[in-house]
Amino acid sequence: MATEIERKFLLADERWREAVVRSERIAQGYLVGARALREGHARASVRVRRAGERAWLNIKSATLGIERAEFEYPLPLDDAETMLASLCDGVLEKVRHHVEVDGTLFEVDEFLGDNAGLVVAEVELPSVDAAYPRPAWLGREVSALGRYYNVNLITHPFARWSHLERTAADAADSAGEQACC
Repeated sequence: MATEIERKFLLADERWREAVVRSERIAQGYLVGARALREGHARASVRVRRAGERAWLNIKSATLGIERAEFEYPLPLDDAETMLASLCDGVLEKVRHHVEVDGTLFEVDEFLGDNAGLVVAEVELPSVDAAYPRPAWLGREVSALGRYYNVNLITHPFARWSHLERTAADAADSAGEQACC
């Protein structure tokens, strides 16, 4: 089984921009998304993602936290475009910036559309307890907060978040978030 170990953070400031090595625009939609997961009809999200001239089908377990089962398969670009246009309930768009810090890759996602204003950094790790750099621009960790998961941003975009959702200090402030979807 493929396992993704990923931590997700808000950003403290814009200094991360100084270390960007490349950026790409991403569009993604869900064939099985937040609604089916919330209602107990599925145990994993199924996502179609396009980045430039490449596309993938991604299956990710519906659990909160830093360790999740994940499978990813390449898709023909035309098939991905058709799926995004006709089979997904919505399309999430973002610009992903690849930022290197001391040999570690951080992916900083700047969301667009109804999620504009939300910027998060993710770092994939080889193990749950792996050390990683913590640059000054890295803010609080939100790995355990389901509202920051892409699958949820389709149905509950950042533009519709309450003041509390935007400013909650930690996971305890969001006790209602019990699953990723």
